Amino acid sequence: MKRSEKILATAIGGIALALAAVLVVRSAVLAPLNDIRRQIAATREATAKIHAERRAFFAAEDKIRALALRTFGDSIDEASAKSGEILTRTLLDSRLDEADFTRIPVGPRKLRGASEIGWAVQGDGSLSNVVNLLFLLNESPWLHRVEGLSLSTGDRPGNVRVRFRFLTLTLDPAPDVTRTNLAGKLSLNSPERHLLNPIVARDLLRPYIKRPPAPPPSVAGASPSAQPTSKSPAGRVPGPESLRVVSLSEWDGQPEVHVRDANAQRTLRFKPGDELAGGTIALIDYRPLPSPSTQGLLSHARVILRIGPDFWAIERGQSLADKRKLSTSEIPESLARTP
Repeated sequence: MKRSEKILATAIGGIALALAAVLVVRSAVLAPLNDIRRQIAATREATAKIHAERRAFFAAEDKIRALALRTFGDSIDEASAKSGEILTRTLLDSRLDEADFTRIPVGPRKLRGASEIGWAVQGDGSLSNVVNLLFLLNESPWLHRVEGLSLSTGDRPGNVRVRFRFLTLTLDPAPDVTRTNLAGKLSLNSPERHLLNPIVARDLLRPYIKRPPAPPPSVAGASPSAQPTSKSPAGRVPGPESLRVVSLSEWDGQPEVHVRDANAQRTLRFKPGDELAGGTIALIDYRPLPSPSTQGLLSHARVILRIGPDFWAIERGQSLADKRKLSTSEIPESLARTP
């Protein structure tokens, strides 16, 4: 090998050894630095996540406190009493008669972090006042929800029957807050309430009543006996077949009989002791008995009349013309013992 070749080989070998040494030194020095950098990045990421969770926790805590200020109470009993008071006050503010409304407690139903309670509300009132009630409930600042809203025609002309559930929550555990009496931002005199006046003006819930035919022209000199003897449509005298028992319900523990007059398009109310169908209402019977009109089915309610020494029954859904005489075995014990 020539001298120049040996020098070139030596130089190349030295360069290779120098590069190898640099790589060894770099890996020995930079590897720990890279590990430290990765640990710093992971620590920063974990710290940022902790700060984000901390901010979310405080934001959720503020939100829960704001919701707790709108609840009716910390305990179920306290919230039930307060919500019932607010509901009654809302009925009165709506110009409704709170005696015409029933309020039945609902719940409690256990949820995650809370319990749901409320009231099942049903009652009759004028359409304008019922719209007032729904408006005030919708604008109420208290924590609540109205569900199952149902509107139907009432028993009296111009009235509607409203049904709904007024629900609220009690938080568990409840944060320590100081509650105040909340007041809605809007009232019945607010412009937003007047936007609902067309509902009342158009009387959207009034049932359709077919216009009766025009009465025949009166004949001069006709005898009074030739004139109609009733104020029902077309001069017809309402018979028992046009009077139908539509409801046998209880209100405040007092049973009632609701009879629908198909001719006059109105519902009449009777109570035990009143005169009905040529007799006296002796009892409203809620025993499940075989239906007299349909075999294989049960009738769950009927009104029992005393006519002389006998008892007669009219099942719910039947007309007064369908009354039937009860046999001795069908008479309730409370009436059988009555002289």
